[in-house]
Amino acid sequence: MTRIDRRALIASAAALGACSSLPDESGPVVAESWESRPDMPWAVQEVYAAVWMGRIAVAGGLKATPGQPLHIEDRTALFHPPTNRWGEGPMLPAPRHHPMMVAEGETLWAIGGYGRSGAGEWTNATEVWSLTPGATEWAAGPALPVPQAEAVGLSHGGRVHLVTGRSPGGAANANWNDQADVDRHLVLAGGRWETARPCPMARNSAAGAVLDGALWVAGGRTVTGGGTGRLDRYDPVADRWDTLAPIPRSEAAGQQVGGGLAMVAVDGRLIAFGGEWFRPRAEGGGGGVFAETWVYAVARDVWERGPDMRTPRHGLAAVALNGAVVAIAGGDVVSGGNATGVVEAWTPGLFH
Repeated sequence: MTRIDRRALIASAAALGACSSLPDESGPVVAESWESRPDMPWAVQEVYAAVWMGRIAVAGGLKATPGQPLHIEDRTALFHPPTNRWGEGPMLPAPRHHPMMVAEGETLWAIGGYGRSGAGEWTNATEVWSLTPGATEWAAGPALPVPQAEAVGLSHGGRVHLVTGRSPGGAANANWNDQADVDRHLVLAGGRWETARPCPMARNSAAGAVLDGALWVAGGRTVTGGGTGRLDRYDPVADRWDTLAPIPRSEAAGQQVGGGLAMVAVDGRLIAFGGEWFRPRAEGGGGGVFAETWVYAVARDVWERGPDMRTPRHGLAAVALNGAVVAIAGGDVVSGGNATGVVEAWTPGLFH
């Protein structure tokens, strides 16, 4: 049986931001700032989050330390808003980084991700695990038909959607370079995975949200082409994709906002933030993380600037909770150099 670590809960300072509305689309975003919230109990990046039974759930991820093997996490963190504290839930059956977290009804799903095998630390997994209220361990769920990590996972209408990401490009499945971008769109319904219309663009490390009865997939990157700000909208009734205005480039970085970002839907708008960019090796390598927050006005098909992130990072988890945008953990430098447990929130104000 998977053990439950009952470490002491971490005390906090202030509650998550109170609910605030965005009443219309008649002007620019008021630039209120991001504010600090109680940190996660441990530092981690390459994670996703879901609001499950009123709590924020984050599981798995990774932390890179120079000179040491990659640490792949198996712990589950749960944030309880009424007490404003983090605690731990059942540990994953195996360590995973990039496991997709999706809540559907009373079930929390941890889908795929990468694990360690004898050949490498990026073995794309097909295992799917579920957690229900009161359970002391994760249960095995319907396995993916093919490995698909660094995807977008969303819940809508009693179904779980897994869109884009990376799958093994050939027989090898152990290292990052063994994986290839996909446009695959899987749907979990009735206990089995089905195939829906593919996304118009194959990419990985995109972000997604559900808004106005549609699934939205924004940003991401391709292995060969770098970041993309592309915004695609899926109508689950018509099984149709439409492409809309892309996320703008970052003027500060001189780069296209793309891979490793996060996005949520709050009060009728999409809010995207974070991500990373890479400098070509021929130019010295390296890169950076994006500070910008972008707010999408659906009716006008435009992106507007929100307040810059207080702690810019990539590979972060995010949820919308009580009218606030909550950004959780992630790496504050490009690639795997420095994982954090930082949690910050922004409650969007009025438009004028």
